[in-house]
Amino acid sequence: MKRQLLRIVPLLAGVALMVLTVQLGNWQQRRAAEKEALQARIDAMQQAPAQPLRADAAQVEEWQVVKLSGVWLKDATRLIDNRTHQGQAGYHVLTPLLLSDGSGAVLVNRGWIAAGDRRHLPGVPAPAGEQQLEGVIRLPELAPFMLAAESAAVEQVWQHIDLTRHAALVAPALLAGWVLQQRSPAADGLVRDWPQPAAGIDRHRGYAFQWYALAALAGCLSAWYAWRLITRRSDDDRSTRLARG
Repeated sequence: MKRQLLRIVPLLAGVALMVLTVQLGNWQQRRAAEKEALQARIDAMQQAPAQPLRADAAQVEEWQVVKLSGVWLKDATRLIDNRTHQGQAGYHVLTPLLLSDGSGAVLVNRGWIAAGDRRHLPGVPAPAGEQQLEGVIRLPELAPFMLAAESAAVEQVWQHIDLTRHAALVAPALLAGWVLQQRSPAADGLVRDWPQPAAGIDRHRGYAFQWYALAALAGCLSAWYAWRLITRRSDDDRSTRLARG
């Protein structure tokens, strides 16, 4: 009896693995459906006309398309290091825009510029007077990955977007808790070739396929092992009858 029970253990383990991997595949399918709904929401926002937004707005949604009017606070311009475009090293140019409606300032990612000679920072023009911008709302990472530590040697170059530090540069004006990723054209020489937003639907579908494939493998192996148990028992019964005869 004990020997027979031990023979069943691999079969039970195979069935349990099959059930588990099917459930994991179903979970990834649900995640894909959620991301599909999110992608549809993002696409709808991207196609919607730009709407004005105050710096002190209580609610904002990432990827929302907005338009702003104001003047550049060019002395608060900072370069975000280790940003590449088509394999070339460079910076993202961040300049606060003091809004004309008096609600405060919004940090604008104006685009990319090549690094060139690292001993000299690239010059970035900030036109005077009223500016009309369009772009999408982006929310900075709370704990971004950095290739290098912050250096105090070059005050204008930072390793990541830091709204707290930028807020100190524009005080006493309020700085919005989001960043405008500019997509409207401007004669400043900056590159605004932003990647299209993607929710990662295909990644979850790929994971689901892997889990289902593993479930199919576990099912085939379990079926083969069950068949082996049945045929082995038949052989044992036949041998027993012959021995008795």
